[in-house]
Amino acid sequence: MGVINEVTFNTVHNQQKVRLFTLNNQNGMIVQVTNYGAIIVSINVKDKDGKQADVVQGYETAQEYIDNNEFYQGAICGRCANRIRKGKFMLNRKEYSLTVNNEDNHLHGGMKGFDKKLWDVKESSASEVTFQYTSPDGEEGYPGTLSVTVTYSINENNELRLDYSGTTDQETILNLVNHSYFNLAGEGSGTINNHQLQIEADFYTPLTKNLEPTGEILTVKNTPFDFTSLTGIGDRINTDHDQLKIGNGYDHNFVLKHPIHRLDLAATVIEPRSGRKMEVFTTMPGLQLYTANWIKNVKGKEDHIYQEREAFCLETQNFPDAINQSHFPSPILTPKNVYKHSTIYKFSVY
Repeated sequence: MGVINEVTFNTVHNQQKVRLFTLNNQNGMIVQVTNYGAIIVSINVKDKDGKQADVVQGYETAQEYIDNNEFYQGAICGRCANRIRKGKFMLNRKEYSLTVNNEDNHLHGGMKGFDKKLWDVKESSASEVTFQYTSPDGEEGYPGTLSVTVTYSINENNELRLDYSGTTDQETILNLVNHSYFNLAGEGSGTINNHQLQIEADFYTPLTKNLEPTGEILTVKNTPFDFTSLTGIGDRINTDHDQLKIGNGYDHNFVLKHPIHRLDLAATVIEPRSGRKMEVFTTMPGLQLYTANWIKNVKGKEDHIYQEREAFCLETQNFPDAINQSHFPSPILTPKNVYKHSTIYKFSVY
């Protein structure tokens, strides 16, 4: 099917309209996004033979995203994506307690994070759409009234670009992430172990048994985390390594080489059978590799049943739990500053 029928997203949720927006370019690339959770619903791109497929997991209707999206498929996660240890942090000598929704930790914005919000549609065209959400002071425990926007746009280079911005009326913390699950052979087509991955990172941040960062920054050299050259995602995923056991696979933040705020290459993925290639560019300092380790029997598009390690996420982000790790890049946003970051997913064939 690939392209989703926009009618299946025409519904009302919390007295607001849910809609699906279809973005096109002249090369046949089609991207669909919805204002519910600012979710990427589908990305249709051609393989080496010109055959199109949808390369992100998800659902065919708005109601399924509303009812079933516990794994954040395609969604914008916020205010703070990833984990905050025990849901607590200090800011201006005051301790804040966030909602705890992942064992003892706060994950991806809490019980009703940005992935479960209906965003306002600010602008839309055939190649671009901008969503906006205002998060009230105290939502999920966060301080400050925060206004955020995300713009999705595509161009003739088969680039899907995400531009984020945020402003606040008092100091708060912010780390917005898109949580798309990719399979470059096409969603629902089985294991991603054969995908070849390169990450522009010499270091990664290891985890405790509760999946929070230990605070260490370790070299990838001579470990299963060395993706400094193209390597099969599945080549070492079952290695007897403490960190892989903790995550049940890869669920780790990589320390990108490029200077923060400079839009630069972060990762390259190729899928040998289809010939599809995806390059990820970002201004953010971190990249989370997640190999869908906890997905089991999730019914998705076209009655596909998604299982573990049938998709991967490359989440461009600040480091997890950065507010509690003073040597990590700061996630603090002040009223004087504007939060900005950009990410590009570029598709081609090789």
